[in-house]
Amino acid sequence: MSIDESTGKSPGLVKSLGNLDALALGFGAMIGFGWVVLTGGWLSNAGTMGAMLAMLVGGGIMAVVGLTYAELTAAMPKAGGEHNFILRALGARPSFIGSWAITGGYVTIVAFEAVALPRTVEYIFPGMSQIPLWTVAGFEVNLTWALVGVLAAVLITWINIRGVKQAGVLQTFVVLFLLAIGALLIFGSFSGGEVQNMQPLFTPGISGFFAVLVAVPFLFIGFDVIPQSAEEVNIPAKQIGKLVVVSVIMATLWYVMVVLTTASAMPAGELAGADIATADAFGAMFNSDLMAKVLIAGGIAGILTSWNSLLLGASRLVYSLARSGMLPSWFGQLHPKYSTPANALLFIGGISVLAPFFGAEMLGWLVDSGAPSIIVAYFLVSVTFLVLRKREPQMDRPLRVGGNNNGGVIIGWVSVLLTAALFSLYMPGMPASLSWEPWAIFGVWWLLGAAFYFKVPAGIKPGEDAEHRVLEVVRRRRK
Repeated sequence: MSIDESTGKSPGLVKSLGNLDALALGFGAMIGFGWVVLTGGWLSNAGTMGAMLAMLVGGGIMAVVGLTYAELTAAMPKAGGEHNFILRALGARPSFIGSWAITGGYVTIVAFEAVALPRTVEYIFPGMSQIPLWTVAGFEVNLTWALVGVLAAVLITWINIRGVKQAGVLQTFVVLFLLAIGALLIFGSFSGGEVQNMQPLFTPGISGFFAVLVAVPFLFIGFDVIPQSAEEVNIPAKQIGKLVVVSVIMATLWYVMVVLTTASAMPAGELAGADIATADAFGAMFNSDLMAKVLIAGGIAGILTSWNSLLLGASRLVYSLARSGMLPSWFGQLHPKYSTPANALLFIGGISVLAPFFGAEMLGWLVDSGAPSIIVAYFLVSVTFLVLRKREPQMDRPLRVGGNNNGGVIIGWVSVLLTAALFSLYMPGMPASLSWEPWAIFGVWWLLGAAFYFKVPAGIKPGEDAEHRVLEVVRRRRK
C-alpha cells in the first residue's frame, strides 16, 4: 500500500490492539532475558540491597522519563513516537537523531535476544552445540547453536509481518506465562529461601551500584514501544499515555522481585559460580533440576516478549523515518496483504539473523552499546517535552502530567537532568565506563546514521505541520 506523501498519513496501519495488548507490549518488552542471565552479576557487583536500590533508582528515573512520554503520546498518538514528538518541537534533523538513537537501542536488543535464545536453550540441551565455525572473543561459535537463533529470528519476523494483532496475541499469552513464573519465584523464596543467603547486602564501594545502574536503560527500554504502536491501538489517547507509566512501574517491581528472590535461594558464593544464576536459584528453592528448566522456559518467554515488542517498535520507527523522507522510501512500503511495514521488518530481522554468528560474548557488548543511544533519545524527548510546554501551551493534551501549574515543567527538567547524568556514567574514567567493544558497535551504528543524516532536509522549522513541510521537500527532490 502506498503512503500519502501529501498528508503524511498512513492509512494502512490497522487499529487492532486493546488495553491489555498495549500493556503487554510495553511490559513484555522490558522483561526480556536480562533478568535470567544478569542477576548473578548484579548481586556480585552490588550486593542484594545494592542491586535492589539500583533497580529502584533506575526505575524511578525511567518513570520520570515515562511521564514525559505519557503526555506526548496522548497528545500525538501516531506511529513513530519519538520521531513525531521531536519533529514538532525541534525540527527534522534533531528528530532524525532521536529516532536513530532509539532505533539503535531497539536493534541491539533484538540482536541480543537472537544470541540469548541459543544461550538459554543450551542450558536445557547441553550437547546441542555441534559443527564448530569460528571463535569470537574466546567463545566457539557452532553452527547448530547459531541456527537456533536464526530460526527464531525468521519466525518472529514472519509473525510481525502477518500483522500486529497476531504479534499482540502472542505477546499477551507469553506475558501471562511470565507472570506465572514470577508467582512461583515468590512462592519458592518464601518456602525454600533463607534470609541469611542475602548477605552481603552491600558490596564495598559505590562502583558496583553504578555497574548495575548503567544497565537500567537497556533493561527498561520497551515502555516506549507503546508510543511506536499508537496508531494501531484502539483505545482513548489519554489511556495510551497512562499505560506507559503503568508498564514502567510493573517492570520495576519485577526486577526488584527477581533480585530479592534469587538472592534468598543460595549463598552469594554459590550464585557467583552458577551457570545461569536465576535458574540455578530457582532449582535450589524447590530442590529440583526440573524447576530450574521451568525457569529457563520463563527466560525463553522473556526473550520472545522483548524480541517481539522491540521488533515491532523498531520497524514502526524505521517506517516513520521513511514516511518522512529521512530514510529510503523502500523502508516505508507496507505489505500489500497484511498492511504491515514489511520491508522495515525484513531489514531489522536480517540483523537478528546475523547476530548469533558472533557468539555469546556479544550479549554483554550489546547491552553496553545500546544503552547510550537509548539515553540520547530519552534526553531529546525530555527536551521536547519542555519546548512544547513553553511554545505550545494551548496544545491539546488529553493527559497533562503535573496539572496546569509548574509541576509538569519540573518533571521535564528533572527528566533532562537525570538522563544527562545517566549518560555521563558511560564515559571513560567514570565508575561504570564502557570497554572498547561496545563503543565500536555504537560507532558503527552512528556512522551508518551519518550517511542518512545529511540527506535529511535542513532548515525545516519545527511546528505542527513540520512533517508535511519535510514531505514537500522530499517530493520536490524526487521530481
